[in-house]
Amino acid sequence: MRWFLGIVVAAAVTIAVYYGSALYGLSHLAAATRDGDGAAIVARTDLPRLGRSLSEQIVDAYLKRVSANRRVGTMERMLVGGYGATVADALVSKMLTPENLTELLKAGRLADAKTAPALTGLPSLADLQKINLLTQFGRVRYINPVKLSIRVSKSADPEEATSIVLHRSSLTWKLAGIDLPRKVLREIAASLPAR
Repeated sequence: MRWFLGIVVAAAVTIAVYYGSALYGLSHLAAATRDGDGAAIVARTDLPRLGRSLSEQIVDAYLKRVSANRRVGTMERMLVGGYGATVADALVSKMLTPENLTELLKAGRLADAKTAPALTGLPSLADLQKINLLTQFGRVRYINPVKLSIRVSKSADPEEATSIVLHRSSLTWKLAGIDLPRKVLREIAASLPAR
């Protein structure tokens, strides 16, 4: 019986440390966002993973937009996946400057449409201070042992929901993705030329 109790306690401590370290990393990212410290935000961000995450979402939204009007074949999907990813990567690289990333996380918008697509209506990461994640644990979604998703929007509806994805890198958690609402992705996809 003692060994069973020991296993339960060890499992509880492991789970507490796992989620606690993620929330600790998130609190530092939120503090850097509140302070508008672009360098600290970039230091707590895995930029290549964040870029891939956003590019994949944009390409998927573009494919949905194109396939709404006509059938998209397998070869075309592969071509759009390859070529579209390079177009989306160029678009995303403009979004991921320290200034733009800070504005996106702090204000929930990216209004400078000259350098990047205009994004508005996203929740501010600084608003996480108003959310008690311990009482609203449903906002945290386990993806895999090194990846967690935390919903930062009030709504859980995919049309409105925004989540951030944290990736464990050695002993720290870094921002590795922003799951944009479907309506925002449709707006971005609509700004791309349809072929």
